[in-house]
Amino acid sequence: MTNKSAKLKEYKHKISLLAPARDLEVGKAAIQAGADAVYIGAPEFGARQAAGNSLENIASLVQYAHQFSVQVLVTLNTLLHDDEYPRACALAYDLYKVGVDALIIQDLNLLQYDLPPIRLHASTQCDNRTAEQVIHLQELGLRRVVLARELSIEEIKTIHNAVSETTTTNQPSIELEAFVHGALCVSYSGRCYLSEVLMNRSANRGCCAQLCRQRYDLLDSNMNEILDNEGKAIHQRYLLSLQDMDRSLHLAELIEAGVTTFKIEGRLKDRDYVTNIVAYYRQLLDQIIDNSSCLQTASIRSIYQYDFTPNPAKTFHRGETNYFLHGRTENMANWQTPKSTGEKVGKVLDTKNNAIRVQLLPDIILHNGDGLCYGDKGFAINKIDGEWIYPNIRISEIGEHIIGTTLYRNLDHEFIRSLRAERRIPVDICFEAINGGYRLTIGGKSALYETEHQPANNPQRALQTIIQQLSKLGDTHYIVNNIQVYANGELCSETFPYFIPTSNINQWRRELTQVDNDEKN
Repeated sequence: MTNKSAKLKEYKHKISLLAPARDLEVGKAAIQAGADAVYIGAPEFGARQAAGNSLENIASLVQYAHQFSVQVLVTLNTLLHDDEYPRACALAYDLYKVGVDALIIQDLNLLQYDLPPIRLHASTQCDNRTAEQVIHLQELGLRRVVLARELSIEEIKTIHNAVSETTTTNQPSIELEAFVHGALCVSYSGRCYLSEVLMNRSANRGCCAQLCRQRYDLLDSNMNEILDNEGKAIHQRYLLSLQDMDRSLHLAELIEAGVTTFKIEGRLKDRDYVTNIVAYYRQLLDQIIDNSSCLQTASIRSIYQYDFTPNPAKTFHRGETNYFLHGRTENMANWQTPKSTGEKVGKVLDTKNNAIRVQLLPDIILHNGDGLCYGDKGFAINKIDGEWIYPNIRISEIGEHIIGTTLYRNLDHEFIRSLRAERRIPVDICFEAINGGYRLTIGGKSALYETEHQPANNPQRALQTIIQQLSKLGDTHYIVNNIQVYANGELCSETFPYFIPTSNINQWRRELTQVDNDEKN
């Protein structure tokens, strides 16, 4: 980290963590966990048909997000039919009116139509894998490109350098966004045509049939079975199912290469997954930012409280690969299962009538109700007795062949119950006695209160009361960084000359934080 941090000093960017939002609830959870921006599907024209949201919910998310300077991006990233362009443009105007910060698009023909003055980002499905393509998109007026997942570090650097050389004072440099975590498609940058050809369901229209997660046989041109390294026929295996991307160890490298936005995949993922993964990357990015005086968060720097230790293996997890980041590597796919495998817990030693004996790894503690799996099979734990685990299915359904098999936990109830994240904005509070009343400032908000000054019988107690009551930010988005109290232009360190009813102080404090509190609830 030390050597990389030294290199980072050459870069002066805002670094953004971009999280998926299946719906309003998940979007708020992502923000609380530490997202600098969220992306969400509109009522239609999104590349996940099952993840559309109403304009009302998007508007609510925008209002909530902007309190933290968090951006809301909306996906209009399907290919459109000719008769859909007017409706898509009308939707773009509706989204602009509710305050959406940018639209993610795939169909560049939209640029020929009347669009609102809103930022446009090029979806990864625009085939953003060459410097020429990215420069072309910049010339078209797009402000950000979502890079192809298959690019290496060196290829990203090449694109960044080329864009920097062509940037002018009248043309802001196009931003580079890269996926760092989540599901991978076997087709290049998600431009899948298999689903449409075989199932008449276009992945580019938001209705992928997930054929890459199905079983296949591997045959040669003469329809003979091909054998694996163990001499077994490659039969009914998940040959196209890639492991999930995990580039958490390469964030500094990506920043050095020119990436400013780090994207987590998962607009169909639930609140638990998003909370865990966002918190995980938030902590990693903050470590990098804290080690560089030239980097800062894209949203308001906040204080986070997690009731859990973020761990990607604890929520949906197919294994991990950095994909093509340092060239082609082995073991990018998992032929055994397309499902969540979770974390490794131990090995099966023996079976008996209705139980299996497991040698657990150190620090692994199982609980009743946890889910365990092996390959594409699994079971829940009914009871635990020492090394013996009693599944919720018959041992006959598992079979003796499970002996020697490695088990994974894909559902950890205790961890899921602990998934709580809270985000607070540090604020400075200033309270001043002025001619004719008082001025209260909390963060960037200020208000004047006209009232007569009443001498305090106990000036020391008067100061303590002001500080004590102003500190009670309760269930707002704020946490006190510093409180300063002034009277007659002088900083009050021990006493305050005027008496103010506690009810007045509380009312004034609430007035400056009430909007945020209502939105939070």
